[in-house]
Amino acid sequence: MLFLILSIICSVTVGVLFKFARRYSINPIQIVAWNYVFALILCYFFFSPDLTNLGTSAPWAIYIPIGILLPSIFLFLAASIKQVGIVKTDAAQRLSLFIPILAAWLLFKEDFNILKITALLIGFPALLLILSKPSEKTENKWIYPAVVLLGFGIIDILFKQIALYTSLPYTTSLFVVFGIALLIMIGAVVYNVIVTKTPLKFKNIIFGGLVGIFNFGNILFYLKAHKAFAENPSTVFAGMNMGVIVIGSLVGIFVFKEKLTKMNYAGLFLALIAIVLIVLSQTVKI
Repeated sequence: MLFLILSIICSVTVGVLFKFARRYSINPIQIVAWNYVFALILCYFFFSPDLTNLGTSAPWAIYIPIGILLPSIFLFLAASIKQVGIVKTDAAQRLSLFIPILAAWLLFKEDFNILKITALLIGFPALLLILSKPSEKTENKWIYPAVVLLGFGIIDILFKQIALYTSLPYTTSLFVVFGIALLIMIGAVVYNVIVTKTPLKFKNIIFGGLVGIFNFGNILFYLKAHKAFAENPSTVFAGMNMGVIVIGSLVGIFVFKEKLTKMNYAGLFLALIAIVLIVLSQTVKI
């Protein structure tokens, strides 16, 4: 249970760091770039990936899209936290689990039971309630958490496809994806410095390093939690998604004083119910 709690804390901390970064005029492109520098170094030392088996047989057709999507969605994550707050962004990220579920149903023709269908029927209105905020200054801001939801959902589908390549360890694939993401972000930083004349600043390295450490910690402890609960992975799945929504909401409300409406609270409650139903659908035959 300790690994699961640590994974939840690391996940929420990434959002908290992006929230604090707003106060210090931090450049999000540089933060995401340094994040992958640190994540790549930690991945190498903790997982010791064996790169000798990489070749034409590796799933490069999946590695490259994930490597491009990850940093892109990370930037939208930072923008979403800035525009609509931690509570709504964390909820949108966790509700992205409905994207691979829909893909399993519509694309891979997976059988659906009553619990999954009910979870989907609850999940979509939950998302609408969470993102709703009647204000004259919030036009189009919903697009940020919407892209976060869609992006993380697609990334989840692609990572599941990578897991099917058993000839390569998952951690090796993770190292390769981080490497591609870093190359993409180096290009973005170079463009940022040369074209838009944005200077490199030490504070971006500090924030980027912290994001990288906690981003990697989230992955490391999540994998360890799955090993600890090898016979009951649904516990990890439920605990992670519900934990991030609950803890993220508490941090957003009490630490950053984010204001939520009754509709938002109703949406969060429905989101938790939907996640519980998804977990039950994996263990209960109906």
